[in-house]
Amino acid sequence: MARPSKLYLVCYNSLQALGWFVALLRLLPCLASPVSVHSAYAVSGDLICVLQTCAILETVHATIGLVPTAPLLAFLQWGGRTHFVLAVVRQIPEVQSSPSVFITFMAWSISEVIRYSHYALTTLKVCPSWLTYLRYTAFIPLYPIGVGPGEMWTMYQALPFVKKRNLYLGFFKKFSMSYHSFLVGVLVCYPFLWLKLYMHVFKQRKSKLRKGSRKKRA
Repeated sequence: MARPSKLYLVCYNSLQALGWFVALLRLLPCLASPVSVHSAYAVSGDLICVLQTCAILETVHATIGLVPTAPLLAFLQWGGRTHFVLAVVRQIPEVQSSPSVFITFMAWSISEVIRYSHYALTTLKVCPSWLTYLRYTAFIPLYPIGVGPGEMWTMYQALPFVKKRNLYLGFFKKFSMSYHSFLVGVLVCYPFLWLKLYMHVFKQRKSKLRKGSRKKRA
């Protein structure tokens, strides 16, 4: 009989995979014309905000040892994406129609459908080798695309609106700084933090694919 923790992880990852698949289906019609690209947030933004917010559970999973992931790494990944979609995109309507939001959401949706499907099937021990290969290969183009012309370009476009409206003044004045200054700092640090995560996944790729090839030989 399956353990409750195993059943929970299968349910959580399956629901996330399904949610991101729905988001992807909503985004695909936007490819039909250049004009449709501007509606990416309108058709999938609310769903993606919910899915990304719920992903805080992955930090909890790592903290309590439910999954073999470093809690800090899980939190940084969740925090970066959640800040982007809730604090920047959701609060600044002017950037919601930017093609960079479409690029980000497409990259996220494709990668998350693959990742969560892989997690769910791996927990059940029925994950096909092709999905494992895809999980540890698709990120190679998807991560840079989502971060560069996606997240970073969107945050850069948001800077004038952040400064004009003095967003989150009440919170950031406690630290004698503005959110605009904070966001500039994020843009400066983002490539270095992202590169650390990117290299980590490359190490995972080498390890996981090597294990897979050993099993085939055995």
